[in-house]
Amino acid sequence: MRIVGIDPGYATTGYAILNIKSSKNYELIDCGVVKTKAETYFPERLEQIYKEILNIFSKYKPNIVSIESLYFQNNQKTAIAVAQARGVIILAAQISKVSIVEYTPLQVKFAVTGCGKSKKMEIMKCTRTILKLDFLPKPDDAADAIAIAICHADRKM
Repeated sequence: MRIVGIDPGYATTGYAILNIKSSKNYELIDCGVVKTKAETYFPERLEQIYKEILNIFSKYKPNIVSIESLYFQNNQKTAIAVAQARGVIILAAQISKVSIVEYTPLQVKFAVTGCGKSKKMEIMKCTRTILKLDFLPKPDDAADAIAIAICHADRKM
């Protein structure tokens, strides 16, 4: 099974591709970020996210997309923009005929660290340990995407 984990954002969207070999035996195929420039017209930023995510789906042919669900933020303008980015990512998955599952940040943190209140660095260290990596996954958005993929993998195995 191949999972793409996605940490949605409109400035930076993290992604990670995991092959699931067996229970607790995961292989990181790729991870990274889709970045858009702040000065770019917002609909063009959404189009860029959409196209780059479509390319990732086309290249890696995942069975499932595990995406972080939107949670309430203090800044409603930011939350709405992130929701729009999530929308184009979900549309890309739907068009690519890839199943979609969503997890809350609490579920993701708990799956990776055993604690729903973990900080970024703890998540990064735990993903490194789980995947037996010789590097710390960076940037944060890519590490979060890895954690989102692991969250689904753990629920399915």
